[in-house]
Amino acid sequence: MKRITIAKGDGIGPEIMDATLKVILAAGARIEVDEIAVGEQVYLSGNTSGIAKESWDIIRSNQVFLKAPITTPQGGGYKSLNVTTRKMLGLYANVRPCSSLHPYVETKHPLLDLVIIRENEEDLYAGIEHQQTDEVVQCLKLISRPGCEKIIRYAFEYAKSQGRKKVTCFTKDNIMKQTDGLFHAIFDEIGAEYPEFEKEHWIVDIGAAKLADTPELFDVIVTLNLYGDVLSDVAAQIAGSVGLAGSANIGEEFAMFEAIHGSAPRRAGQNVANPSGLLQGAVMMLNHIGQHDVAEKVHNAWLKTLEDGIHTYDIYKVGISRQKVGTSEFADAIIERLGQQPKSLKVADYSQAQPIQLIPYKKRAPGLKELQGVDLFVHWSGTDANELGESVKQIGTANLKLSMITNRGIKVWPEGFKETFCTDHWRCRFYSSEGRQATKQELIALQQQALDKGIDVIKTEQLYKFDGKPAYSLGQGQ
Repeated sequence: MKRITIAKGDGIGPEIMDATLKVILAAGARIEVDEIAVGEQVYLSGNTSGIAKESWDIIRSNQVFLKAPITTPQGGGYKSLNVTTRKMLGLYANVRPCSSLHPYVETKHPLLDLVIIRENEEDLYAGIEHQQTDEVVQCLKLISRPGCEKIIRYAFEYAKSQGRKKVTCFTKDNIMKQTDGLFHAIFDEIGAEYPEFEKEHWIVDIGAAKLADTPELFDVIVTLNLYGDVLSDVAAQIAGSVGLAGSANIGEEFAMFEAIHGSAPRRAGQNVANPSGLLQGAVMMLNHIGQHDVAEKVHNAWLKTLEDGIHTYDIYKVGISRQKVGTSEFADAIIERLGQQPKSLKVADYSQAQPIQLIPYKKRAPGLKELQGVDLFVHWSGTDANELGESVKQIGTANLKLSMITNRGIKVWPEGFKETFCTDHWRCRFYSSEGRQATKQELIALQQQALDKGIDVIKTEQLYKFDGKPAYSLGQGQ
């Protein structure tokens, strides 16, 4: 018997959670349930995180969390509980299977059968944002070697455990050469340890187009947080409906399972919502806790129900469906078919399921780190980069001289184009002309000179070489 934590959430959450629990318990799930309150009611009680401390204690004690969708109130000050939970519990791997249910659920892609494995803690979802000038805000994209190694290795281990054949990496490293470039490099590095798999890399824009057009080309996709969020919804939708897809969030100690769709408050309390997404999350949960027999029974009964044309409103189609049912009636139909298997759809077989081997990250020896210069980000409301350049080049040290000014990443000094539109946010790069290392004292002296000259420095970024290689981007047009 395994004790789990559940949260019924908001909107349609209570209805689909009740339906899901009814089905898995009828199938013989060996679980005991602790329910906690999360979401809108907790937010509006004055808790900006959407969850009470006592609830965290229950989640951490049980280690397995089945969560219905929640509503985050509009307006500032409320942090996404989904993102918070993934980060606080170290749930670095988001696993989202998508497969066609053709011809029983309408799709243009009857051969679609893929899994998207999304890094779950880093990237732009770090949520580190600042307004820096009147016209410019920034969001920091943070990518770490441990984060890349853990998710990429997990993707290969997942593929091995599921008998998959190919792993595809999606990045945008033709533009973001440091961040996405690191992810791609580590994919190649770790992929070499798995010679039995076909491996490929796609730039995310053309890769997304190919996914939407020809998804049967893909098997397991591993990618960064933002891309994975977008692509998994695309894959679920072209498979038939976002409402059918479940999601697992896996870490070294904890796991959370959910539907990928939202709380749909307009459908709340009407007994019309499709519980399939959360039910599929629960199937993943049952496999995670080793109850493969129950997972298999639930999954096959669900497939048989769909095959029999018993559909909720969102997938009901005249000529394909036989009966339109509500949330609770759909659950009852699945329960009636427990022990049965689909005749046309692929039968779910978890009898050979193997646990995924999570290999802890091992730190490497630090590289050789050399300070080469600094970017001073300046708030200046003028528009002529040459005017700013004349002002800023008056500061510097014997070692550090102004070498470039960019605006939104585009080089505008020296030899910029007058047609380039500029905001009030300027990056002024000071670099060692002799290639010598700079010192922290020089950086402090540089900022003091800027202060004395009335140059409004709002941020600095130090420029390093690691192991002899520049570890910073060039300006566009440089």
